[in-house]
Amino acid sequence: MQETKKFQLNYLNPEQHIMLPNTTSIILVQNLYDILFQYVIDPEKEAQLKYFIEKLESHIKSKPRAPFSMPVSELEFLGEGMQELKLLNWLESPVSVFEVILSEECENVEEEMDKIYDLLADLFTFNKKPNSNLIYVYSNRLTIY
Repeated sequence: MQETKKFQLNYLNPEQHIMLPNTTSIILVQNLYDILFQYVIDPEKEAQLKYFIEKLESHIKSKPRAPFSMPVSELEFLGEGMQELKLLNWLESPVSVFEVILSEECENVEEEMDKIYDLLADLFTFNKKPNSNLIYVYSNRLTIY
């Protein structure tokens, strides 16, 4: 195990997320776009849908241990499309949001954070929030990855 600098996990809050079912494929993502497109009626919502689909495709291609999820609040633009997701076995579930804080100064923060994320991955199931030091931690009762 690589040695890491000291760090802290700061619990911020719970969030409701919608979570992709365990069995999926890139084909499902492409079909999902077609299904949800009917609920998108303006260019702004279409851009939000494309962003959601891109994040989902990227997640599936990376073959992570953690499930794909997004805050329900970020998908409210789908309106009735949220019901479509639930009909496709997407699960609404609470996640815990934590902030990862380095306790010490270091020269290469990105490298050190990668070591911390590797350590945390051995302890519990989480996803990093892009472009931040926040992580979404999933209940062990919900994840079997």
